[in-house]
This record gives sequence, structure tokens and C-alpha cells, in this order.
Amino acid sequence: MARVPIQVLVLPYRYCANGGIEYAIFRRRDHAVACWQGVAGGVEEGESVAEAARREMTEEAAIPSDAPLLSLDAIASVPASEFRERDLWGPDLYVVMEHAFGVCLDDGQAVTLSGEHTEYRWAPYGEAAKLLRWDSNRTALWELNERLTRSHSVKRN
Repeated sequence: MARVPIQVLVLPYRYCANGGIEYAIFRRRDHAVACWQGVAGGVEEGESVAEAARREMTEEAAIPSDAPLLSLDAIASVPASEFRERDLWGPDLYVVMEHAFGVCLDDGQAVTLSGEHTEYRWAPYGEAAKLLRWDSNRTALWELNERLTRSHSVKRN
């Protein structure tokens, strides 16, 4: 299937035994400069953004496709020049829209890397945000953290 000019971003998270929340971030293999990000990839022709998010999280991190997916409001514009497929999409495409999701993993659930990443790490919000390269990833992470922190504090009260 052909890739369409739409991007997805998936941010895995887990609740820790100590009550905190950690986020998994991934180091890309194909960038010359150290590049940490969430699971990211393109939407294929005929695929919804949610279907693409599930496919990418399974392909890149072996996260089960039935894991709870949380659609975020964060939608970003990524320069089309960042994508190999830009030439296929034509010279009049300047930005690719990126749709963000969170996915909940059980504490202790393993992540298995694909060849697209050299490593991953679990980190609390502040540490993860500092390591992320892309503003869109930081914004989506902020939204996810806000949603989880607010809903978690409501559940405890």
C-alpha cells in the first residue's frame, strides 16, 4: 500500500507501583543526530489514523494492537521535507499533519524494538519531555500527561 501524507504519533505510558506515570520514548536509528521521539509512522492508503497508530505501535514496539488507545487533541504540522516520501507527494505539499495517541501498557509489560530504533527508555514526564526532539512530540506528551494526571487525581479523591 502507498503511504499518504498523514503521520501518527503514539506515546506509550504506564502507571507505576509508586503511583507515578512513566512514558516510553524511542531513539531513532535513521537520524544522524540523537533523536528521541514516540512511536511514529505514516498512514497507508485506505487506513484510518487510529488503524495506522495501532499498526505502528505493533510494528515498532510489539505493543498488542488491542491495547487501550487514547486519541489526543494534539495535531501538529510537520515539515514535508522530513519525509522520504516527499518526492512522491509532489512539490506543492509543505506540511504533513500528525495525529497523536497515548497507549496504556501494564507495569512490567515488555516493549520489543524493531529495527527502526536503537533503544528505548521509560521516563517520568519531565525527563521524557527534555529528551524529545520534536515540538509536536512534547506538546502531545504534555497533553497526555495532563489528561492522565487529572484523571488519576480524580480517581484517588
